[in-house]
Amino acid sequence: MVTKTWDAASERFIDGAEDRIERLRRLRRLSGIARIMDTAIGIPGTRLRFGADSIFGLVPVVGDAGGALVGLYTVNEARRMGVPPAKLMQMLGNIAADSVVGSIPLAGDLFDLFFKSHRRNLQIILDHFEVTPEELRMR
Repeated sequence: MVTKTWDAASERFIDGAEDRIERLRRLRRLSGIARIMDTAIGIPGTRLRFGADSIFGLVPVVGDAGGALVGLYTVNEARRMGVPPAKLMQMLGNIAADSVVGSIPLAGDLFDLFFKSHRRNLQIILDHFEVTPEELRMR
């Protein structure tokens, strides 16, 4: 059962505390996945970061498919959490762009360094639920 409470400050109904805690737990997990896939490793002396998605992309076809599967998991979690279909389509577009362009030899590997589809998709979810990245940090 979902409990809604009227928040006079924001003049809208808000979810119960249990729902918010569960949502934050799921968002933290998705944030960790996005970090591992897109920004886990920094290149010393630069501001460039890359993750498992860039490394997977070095393996032709199979690597980009693996990154897409992880991205589809994120989209499915967003769907289960109640993200609207228009935003889910935007997320699928990010995954498709990453997979299609990422599958081009050499150019795709460079593209993976700059196009962070998992981070973009996480931001779409965070924006939908009006959650800031600071709220995801453990206290």
